[in-house]
Amino acid sequence: MKYMGLNDIREAYLSFFESKGHLRLPSFSLVPNNDKSLLLINAGMAPLKPYFTGLQVPPRKRVTTCQKCVRTGDIENVGKTARHATFFEMLGNFSFGDYFKNEVIPWAWEFITEVLELPKDRLYVTIYLDDDEAFKIWTEKAGVDPKRIFRLGKEDNFWEHGAGPCGPCSEIHFDRKGGRAVETIEEFVKAQDEDRIIEFWNLVFTQFDKDEEGNYNKLSNPNIDTGMGLERMATIMQGTQSIFEVDTMKNILNEVARVSNVKYGEDDKKDLSIRIITDHVRSVTFMISDGILPSNEGRGYVLRRLLRRASRHGKTLGIDKAFLCNICEVVIEDSKGAYPELAEKKDYIKKVIKLEEERFSQTIDSGIQILKEYIDEIGKEDKVLDGAKAFKLYDTYGFPIELTEEILEEKGIKVDRDGFDKEMQLQRKRAREAREESNYMGKDIKTIDKIASDIETVFTGYDSLESISKVQVLIKNEEMVSVLNEGETGVVVVSKTPFYAEMGGQIGDTGLIIGKHGEAKVVDCKKNISGKTVQFVEMLNGYIEKGEEVQLKVNVERRKNITKNHTATHMLQEALKMVLGNHVHQSGSYVDDEKLRFDFTHFTGVTSEELVKVERIVNERIMKIYDVKTDVMSLNEAKETGATALFDDKYGDKVRVVSVGDFSKEFCGGTHVKNSGEIGLFKIVSESGVAAGIRRIEAVTGIAAVEYIEEKENLIRSIENEFKCSDKDIINKIEQQASEIKAKEKEIAALKSKLAGSAEDEILKALDDVKDVKYAAYYVRDIDANSLRELCDKVRNKIGEGVVLLGTSSEDKVQLVAMASKGAVSRGVHCGKLIKEIANICGGNGGGRPDMAQAGGKSPEKLEFALGEVKKILEKLVK
Repeated sequence: MKYMGLNDIREAYLSFFESKGHLRLPSFSLVPNNDKSLLLINAGMAPLKPYFTGLQVPPRKRVTTCQKCVRTGDIENVGKTARHATFFEMLGNFSFGDYFKNEVIPWAWEFITEVLELPKDRLYVTIYLDDDEAFKIWTEKAGVDPKRIFRLGKEDNFWEHGAGPCGPCSEIHFDRKGGRAVETIEEFVKAQDEDRIIEFWNLVFTQFDKDEEGNYNKLSNPNIDTGMGLERMATIMQGTQSIFEVDTMKNILNEVARVSNVKYGEDDKKDLSIRIITDHVRSVTFMISDGILPSNEGRGYVLRRLLRRASRHGKTLGIDKAFLCNICEVVIEDSKGAYPELAEKKDYIKKVIKLEEERFSQTIDSGIQILKEYIDEIGKEDKVLDGAKAFKLYDTYGFPIELTEEILEEKGIKVDRDGFDKEMQLQRKRAREAREESNYMGKDIKTIDKIASDIETVFTGYDSLESISKVQVLIKNEEMVSVLNEGETGVVVVSKTPFYAEMGGQIGDTGLIIGKHGEAKVVDCKKNISGKTVQFVEMLNGYIEKGEEVQLKVNVERRKNITKNHTATHMLQEALKMVLGNHVHQSGSYVDDEKLRFDFTHFTGVTSEELVKVERIVNERIMKIYDVKTDVMSLNEAKETGATALFDDKYGDKVRVVSVGDFSKEFCGGTHVKNSGEIGLFKIVSESGVAAGIRRIEAVTGIAAVEYIEEKENLIRSIENEFKCSDKDIINKIEQQASEIKAKEKEIAALKSKLAGSAEDEILKALDDVKDVKYAAYYVRDIDANSLRELCDKVRNKIGEGVVLLGTSSEDKVQLVAMASKGAVSRGVHCGKLIKEIANICGGNGGGRPDMAQAGGKSPEKLEFALGEVKKILEKLVK
């Protein structure tokens, strides 16, 4: 049996199906498009669902892909088994109503026996129980020995997912050991359970449509959907027992072992950590490449979890610095041939990983401090950490449960895992409920997405803002109708339209649709899932009928302002690259008639000086009155011109490239000004962070920019009037006032210090004791929180061994602080428990360590009574 590398297998598969008339499509992004049922792409056919359901027309009826996938459902098994992985590649060939079993079965056999040269005497086939058609094709057309074909039931060889398209499937299996052939189903199943025989390719024959009553209705145009795990196929072709021994994964594994200075194969626990890192670094590299960034929710949380889990296992191997940011280079080097975007984004990927590693390192330190406080609160008899607290460490601070258990184990404390698991389940439930449910194969589709595929909507709005067109579809209340009447809202679809549908960050157009018998106001314009333009309308008067000719008019002034902001967005991106560096890449945008918003990759705040430079560059280019030109060209031609593309956008064979002189060049389907001079003026109004590694700039152009400057000038005039000075003297006046305020604050601080000093003597005079433990509980008036803490510390030091609890109030707030000496703590005093009870009386809450705690409350009128309760509480604590 010949050896083949993972990259060679991928290319061999795709080339083979190209030779059978298939269109090779690049892998779709890991971020699902128009599919709210998925957090991440987790199967080869997932991005192709709109083609199978008929919502979109495929680029060709025969398609082949190698799809990037991420699954984290079995994350706990990664590294423990030979085949579990969070990231994997899925090879597939698909037919959308073209060929069926007669073609795909012989092709599959040809590929595995002639291209891969797998020995026939080590191959087995399974089919659905009563799929005689498949059996006949396997035996007669492919020439498979009938003894090597086994019929299995629905659980194994029938694909369905609720109501909708479904059908039998046929799986191809490989015998790792060879030798005597298995002869019965029982032997076959046993060999599977023992991992001697493994399935590597599933051919799904989608030939039925299952209705709500459970009836299987034959499809007039059945489909083919196949899936072959690339890593698993590589284990067969390379004769390995585990995916971690496959060439590309072994390269990563060896690098992890080298960096950690650990020899793989000598320690099971360390080997597990090495395998987990090997898998997770692949996932995070590809996820970041597709524009995902670490966060505390959604797919960003998945990324953060994988990164931190890998980083944690690095620490168990003795790696005490950021290292994943370097390991990812091995992933990029091995995969850049099939995924060139990895090489293009290499520096960016490394930067994101490094920042998250450093952030996690800080988190670990914070988590350990919080865990110490939790340990102090644990009763000596219980010796169990509350599950909710363990989950808070995990969820809020990113502190792995394994690390919590490891630290506690050293102190003879256990974690309430049942409580932790309960909190985890509740969180997963919340996450599921936050995602919109959607049937896997397209049930519950909106009416606008059911518009017939033969209806076309041509956009004419690049050149004209008016057109005459025919009404093709009317929708009201999710139903197709023949007329829309006055006062009703609905959707109008016409054959050609000047209205721009919201896309690429640019908001949809508004305007009017005028018919013979009525007029509708267009309030929004969008595209449906298959790319047809739909106008959302409110009927102003009369009625509009299906089939009638109507006049469409775009709101001209609004469109002009939108185009100014859109072109300025392109110019802003280029200016940011010039000032901040080439790592800047669009991460989202929003353009309407009032402002523009641009999100971009950058890892620190943009300084005022940098913003001034960016603004000046854009305005200088505006004043040069560059022509704004749009060229339609092939995707490859566009890339050769150096045009900027978005991280995860999919582009067709032909793309629009928008150039602002020789300054900016981007892929863009939006509308723009004819020359940069039309923008007039560009003004940045804000800069902020929206996520780790993502910054946001908001800006205005044209008359909105002028109005913004006028507003600032009016503000300056108001300040001049207030200070009775000219604009040149404003800074001096502010500095003078600040200096006076500072002097007054010093006077106030000195007075407070004097008051605190006298209070110190009063507190010491009021000392009492509980079971020979000295304590002071005192209401200190006219003092701030900092002074209260300082005073408490001084009194504690003066009394030697004992506990001090001080309180103060201002308006509707209570502030409390408690401190205890080591001796008092050894006698059972716990400031956290003491202050919590006092705070509860004052309508608040709080806590802390045994030796120091702080709290707040909302009922000043109860403070004196609460302080009087200190003695009772101490009597319960002191032993």
